[in-house]
Formats: sequence, structure tokens, C-alpha cells
Amino acid sequence: MERVWIDYSDINRKSAFRNLKSAILSGAMLFALCSSAEAQQPKKVHRIGYLSGRDAANDSARAEAIRLALRELGYIEGQNIAIEYRYAAGKRDRFPELAAELVRLKVDIIVAGGTRLIQAAKNATKTIPIVMTGPGSDPVEAGHVESLARPGGNVTGVTNLSPELGGKRLELLKEAVPKVARVEVLYDPASPGFASEVKEDLPVAARALGLTLRSWEVRDADDLERVFAALSKERPDGLYVPGGGQLTGANGKRIAGFALKRRLSSVYQSREYVDAGGLMSYSADPAYSYGRVA
Repeated sequence: MERVWIDYSDINRKSAFRNLKSAILSGAMLFALCSSAEAQQPKKVHRIGYLSGRDAANDSARAEAIRLALRELGYIEGQNIAIEYRYAAGKRDRFPELAAELVRLKVDIIVAGGTRLIQAAKNATKTIPIVMTGPGSDPVEAGHVESLARPGGNVTGVTNLSPELGGKRLELLKEAVPKVARVEVLYDPASPGFASEVKEDLPVAARALGLTLRSWEVRDADDLERVFAALSKERPDGLYVPGGGQLTGANGKRIAGFALKRRLSSVYQSREYVDAGGLMSYSADPAYSYGRVA
């Protein structure tokens, strides 16, 4: 009787290979099915609430800086993020209403620029994260955060403490136009940081530079025409607008246009006034500051 030797190890290897091949094919099919199902799942679109005291035209550079910075991080409007824009157009009484509207829309985060807008957003929600930006008063003094190191609450972000540069702006104006002696200061008293600048910091700098200052409060659009009429009669040498105020910011083109028409040497906090015809500005780059918000 002929003997037949069977190598069971070889049979086991072949069997194991067939099982492995079958498992790989099954796994590949399962992965393809899962990938297809995952691709069909709608991606979450995060909603950003954007709260501005200006109108859309005057705020366009700031909003665009944020959009571009978000895009670099992979967040693209219309794809994986949606932005709800709300503009108060210089009307401070609308701040609470617009902030509350964003909360009702259940946005994931709120971006707010300026002391009063930040406070309006903070009053509207204690849970939705608020990212502050733009010039304004010290966020600790304003009560937005507990400290810069440990903000606490639902407010974080960046701020530009621009009022500290007021004296430098007067110095640059005097250096550029030595004949300037009388400077009129146009400011929004509703902006705490800039009101403090006008009443406390600027007079000290003016005395050192030999300048005479006179300040004018602008509380609404009608005040602008009243102040313009008074300045036309007094014929000062220069004009300084601290900026930061929602009202003055929303009427930047009107203010710069008046200074240009009356041939007033003017200095501003924001470059936007210069783009509209003003003489000079001095501050941090707002586009960079708003880009950091992303």
C-alpha cells in the first residue's frame, strides 16, 4: 500500500491565506460603505454672530480681515461656517436689541467690537462665548473680564488700548504742521475709554506741546452739524478725533470730509479717516487686530 504524506502546515497556511484575503476584501467593502455613509452625513456648519456699531460699508475692512483669517484656518463662509451680521449704524440704542437677536438665533459664538457692544452681548448671554475686538477701554476696568491672565466668564479676545496713544497723535500733528496752535477735539462721550483720554490724558500732552485744546461732545448725528457750524465760525488750526466711538466711527466720512473742506489739519485714531480725506492717523493696524480674532 502506497503511503501519501500530507503536509498539514502547508494546508493551514493556504487556508489562513484564503481567510485573510476574504477578511481584507470584506474590510475594504465595509470601509467603502462607511466612507460613503460618512460622506453623505451633513457637516456641522458653525454659526458666528458678528456685532458691529458701524454700518456695513464702514465696517467692511474689519469684517473682511476676519473672513480672510478664518479662511486660512480652514473655516470658509458658506461651506463650514455661516456668519450672521448685525450692524447698528451708529445707533447705540440698538445694541441690546441686536445682541439679543443673535442669542435667539443660537449662534455658536459672538464677535463684538467696542466697550458698549461687548457689554450688550455680555448682558444678553452668559453661556455663548464672546470674542471682543477693536479699540476700547481696559477690559478689566470695564468689567468684561476678571483679569487678562484669567478672564473668567464667557468673554475673551483681543483689545487695542488706543487712548494711551492720544498724546503721541498730538505730537505727530504738531511735528507735521508746526503752525498748529488751536486744536478742536471731537469725541463720543459714550465711549468711556476715549472720554477719559479727552479729559485727563490729552490736556497734559497739549500743555507740553504748547497747544490749546477745546473738546466737543457728539452724542448723535444732529450734534455733528451743530459742531461743524461752530467750528466753521471759530476757524481752529487743527482737529483731533480719538476714534473708537460708535457714532464718530459710523460718521467717519462726514467728519473727514468736513476737515478737508475747511482745510483743517487733522489727526485720527483710525486710518479709515485718512482714506476718506483726513491728514494723518496713528494706531495699531486694525486689520491685524481683527485678523487675530479668528
